[in-house]
Amino acid sequence: MLHLKSNDEYRNATKEGRVMVEFYAGWCPDCSRIEPYFDEWEQKYASEFTLARANRDELPDLGEELQILGIPTFIAYENGQEVARLFSRDAKSKEQVEAFLDSAYQK
Repeated sequence: MLHLKSNDEYRNATKEGRVMVEFYAGWCPDCSRIEPYFDEWEQKYASEFTLARANRDELPDLGEELQILGIPTFIAYENGQEVARLFSRDAKSKEQVEAFLDSAYQK
């Protein structure tokens, strides 16, 4: 799993292929609730997309630019273009996140 630590890393990671990025924060209880599933999701979706994480508090300018208003937020990219987004209100359980991960690239 990619851990994106800078705006440049984020832009480089999302410019080609399929990349799913989760914006999170250490203080976020919903983020902590779903964090144990990332290894499972990384394996399950390895043939479909790369899974990455970015700490919203460590990248405030990027978060503002991308209008990350709630966390966790998942953004699906394909060749540099956002193709789907899951907002914090709908990313509170394993099932909600998996439903999004299953459908994000099915358009």
